[in-house]
Amino acid sequence: ASWHPGCPVGPAQLRQIRLVYWGFDNQPHTGTLVVHASVVAATVQVFATLYRARFPIRSIRPASDFGGDDDASMAADNTSGFNCRYVSGPGPRRWSVHAYGQAIDVNPVENPYLDGVSVRPAAGAAYLDRSRYRPGMALRGGVLVAAFAAVGWAWGGNWSPPDYQHFSATGG
Repeated sequence: ASWHPGCPVGPAQLRQIRLVYWGFDNQPHTGTLVVHASVVAATVQVFATLYRARFPIRSIRPASDFGGDDDASMAADNTSGFNCRYVSGPGPRRWSVHAYGQAIDVNPVENPYLDGVSVRPAAGAAYLDRSRYRPGMALRGGVLVAAFAAVGWAWGGNWSPPDYQHFSATGG
């Protein structure tokens, strides 16, 4: 994981889980997601639902594969969980819910984050029109949002500005 001394959770509180998912090539793939121990069961349930629905995911790799660089992980359209980092965007410096292992970003290119000034990742600009559905997108009423809602997780797509890729156990 991207854990280092000073992170708000210790490595003993984190779990690496291997998940089978459908790729955009319509083939099953195996990926690794790092999350807090308290959300393992919910995470497995969500990804089992997505697998059964054949919801496409580009990649599932730990943030550590990108040196903890959130921008690099997003640019690779990588789905990830734990990343010991601060909240991006405006406001006071505080830990992201990802730093606690209680948030997951899914298909960042198809589900970009708008920070009020720019689109992250940049390739996500092609997906800003949410009325034009394409595979891998998170939409209100869609399978991805419903799978997370079924385990009580909140979706960042409801925020202003929206963070379409973000799902969290805490609502943050």
